Amino acid sequence: MTRRAMDDAGTPTTAPGAADVCLDAGVHIETGPHKHAIQQTFFPYGTDSRESAGGRESTSGRKSTNGRENTSEPESTDGRERKNVLSLGTGRIAVLGLGEAGSEIARDLVTAGASVCGFDPLLAPPAGVDGRSSDADAVRDADLVLSVNSSHDAVPALLAALGALRPGTIWADLNTAAPSVKETLASLAAPREVGVVDVALMSPVPGKGLRTPMLVSGSAVRGFSEMLTPLGAVITVQDGPAGAAIGRKLLRSVFYKGLAAAVVEALAAAEAAGCGDWLRGNISAELAGFDERTIERLVDGTHRHARRRADEMAAATEQLRSLGVEPRIAAAARDLLIELSQPDEGEAK
Repeated sequence: MTRRAMDDAGTPTTAPGAADVCLDAGVHIETGPHKHAIQQTFFPYGTDSRESAGGRESTSGRKSTNGRENTSEPESTDGRERKNVLSLGTGRIAVLGLGEAGSEIARDLVTAGASVCGFDPLLAPPAGVDGRSSDADAVRDADLVLSVNSSHDAVPALLAALGALRPGTIWADLNTAAPSVKETLASLAAPREVGVVDVALMSPVPGKGLRTPMLVSGSAVRGFSEMLTPLGAVITVQDGPAGAAIGRKLLRSVFYKGLAAAVVEALAAAEAAGCGDWLRGNISAELAGFDERTIERLVDGTHRHARRRADEMAAATEQLRSLGVEPRIAAAARDLLIELSQPDEGEAK
């Protein structure tokens, strides 16, 4: 058995190296430290050995390059069996999009010892990141690609890189896009045997970087987790295809972003009315009093008193307009309450 390799010009070759010979003979090998070395050093171990580098015990005769047992199995893409290509000792992570979030994640990966390359059409790569000339150039030798662009660029980024992706590469989309966009990515990548992981970042990245909690779904979540968890990533797997993870985040966003929008609008009106400090304190006290029973009170009270509250929000809408504040949230709340106050067809009969 001969494995394909790449020469300096990027041309596939078939000449087996020492590592290939060891692997073909069933001899387990690990890489030595190579952060500042030009070439890596390999340490061979027999498959019946109970000890490997650093005194770590082998229970399967096969480990990943960091000494952890490799339990990965072929994953399925649209019903077809596929296997992630996780290059021995040379696992490379490509980061596409080096803005605030992408650059911080890339820096953390470098600090953790990962081999990282990256591309951004407008921004230079952080220190330690191998800058590439295009999306395709960045992914050509990557085992894992992190797309940290924007929802609008999620599909264009994949299309720009698709021809250069090797079978088995994992494409992780970290953009906050609709579930349908994540599904489209999976459909586009499947013919190239590229597994797509839908990554929903569950808190702001600045200050957390790679340790930003990630909710992930899709066909290649296992390989994604095995590569990033040892580097410090905080990952929770959500069962389901690409789109399942971001779907949950967006449902939560209705609350979080809706609440923020309501606070912003209310405070703008309060400032115009000369009582901004009072309302700010009132809102803080209300939020501090929230507990597990608050949701039930909010839902039950909204349905029970919808008609009266609709009138209240109609008055609030009028007041905001008189203060020169466009009542977007107030008007939306009024319209929802009016709809809830209408009897459904079953009650009308």
